Amino acid sequence: MSEILITGKRLQLRRAEISDLAYIMELQHASENRKFIVPFSENFHTAIINSDGSENLDIIIEEISTGNPVGYFMVCGLDNPFKGAEWRHVIVGKKGVGYGREGLYLLMRWTFEILKFHRGWLDCKTYNTVALNLYESSGLQREGVERDVIMTDGVYEDLVVLSILDREFFARYEKAR
Repeated sequence: MSEILITGKRLQLRRAEISDLAYIMELQHASENRKFIVPFSENFHTAIINSDGSENLDIIIEEISTGNPVGYFMVCGLDNPFKGAEWRHVIVGKKGVGYGREGLYLLMRWTFEILKFHRGWLDCKTYNTVALNLYESSGLQREGVERDVIMTDGVYEDLVVLSILDREFFARYEKAR
């Protein structure tokens, strides 16, 4: 049975299992996602899934009503709460129905309410305007730009670093709880 991490109105987050590996790989390599992320190998994800989850975790976003997966998160840095949880992959497969916003909210709730982290952060390619809008409208603040930090198809790219602190999350979402 899958370990449920947190449940929302329509979605729940659960720890990924080996049976989710094909879905994770499919999401990473889908043309609408691949240009915005750095995909990881099947072996990398297998190691995360088979680990005790104390450092890194693959998390499946699924519909409560159907049990169908609609996206996944990769969370890193769980062994270093002082640095903060890094939300390395935020990928929604079922787009256009608000699952990105609800899933991100659940991820933040899990990070701050359950894990008791002080800070959550991620980076995003500068031209991923849809994701940047979601992150900023969800309360994440831009910290800066890492210039020419990754190479995609032989071209250096910049990443925007965004974060939210526990007190900012609680102040913003106190009414929703």
